[in-house]
Amino acid sequence: MADTLRQVTFERVANSSYEVRNVRGGTIRVGSGGAETDFTPVELLLAAIGTCSAIDVDIVVSRRAEPTEFKAVVRGDKIRDAEEGNRMDNLAVEFTVHFPEGEDGDKAREALPRAVKMSHDRLCTVSRTVELGTPVTTTVND
Repeated sequence: MADTLRQVTFERVANSSYEVRNVRGGTIRVGSGGAETDFTPVELLLAAIGTCSAIDVDIVVSRRAEPTEFKAVVRGDKIRDAEEGNRMDNLAVEFTVHFPEGEDGDKAREALPRAVKMSHDRLCTVSRTVELGTPVTTTVND
């Protein structure tokens, strides 16, 4: 059976500021927005959605030509709803990808829309999870 578990751990470093660590030792600071450089949880969600798709797309198009520009903007509206609870709405990923002139660049440009669609429809675990909706459980350990 394949190892399917993914996890991160975090520890509090100050009020509403945490250091998140992955199993490989990478870290990122997350907070409520009070500290200038801490990512907020919503920013991490947006980053996860965008970079998940970007990795899928990059793998496909880079086989044809190395992009000369590859960036994206990920946006959404934070909704505060007393009845249904806070959430994000209108999530969107907008890629800007350019390739060099020539046959290989043409092949990459042709593959780009198909790669973006395939990521959205099947491959990106993060956006697929958000779109399909997955229950989240929370517990408190002694």
